[in-house]
Amino acid sequence: MPYISVTTGLKLSVLQKETLKNELGRLISIIPGKTEADLMGCIQDDAGFFMGGSQAPAAYIDLRLYTKTDPEAKKRFTQELCAFLSHEFGIDLGRQYLTISEYEHWGYDGEFH
Repeated sequence: MPYISVTTGLKLSVLQKETLKNELGRLISIIPGKTEADLMGCIQDDAGFFMGGSQAPAAYIDLRLYTKTDPEAKKRFTQELCAFLSHEFGIDLGRQYLTISEYEHWGYDGEFH
């Protein structure tokens, strides 16, 4: 199960949150074996977020994956998500950071795998 968290200082409307959620669901399928049906996520808006001493629009994205995945897929996911955030919310590419963590072990369905 992939997990994604998006944190921004922008105040997003319900429609904007839904648009972002839908795009995250679409983009996760870029990662081999990952689907929207398995995606868990969190959108944290209006977070008092700052970067470089400025509260200009910025975003931090944290993607967590079970097992290692294709580097080209991670590159494409990053490029497409950052382009979307820039286009849809006006967040400059230089004010977006994304981390991708890959775990060999993950607990779900009450079990440790």
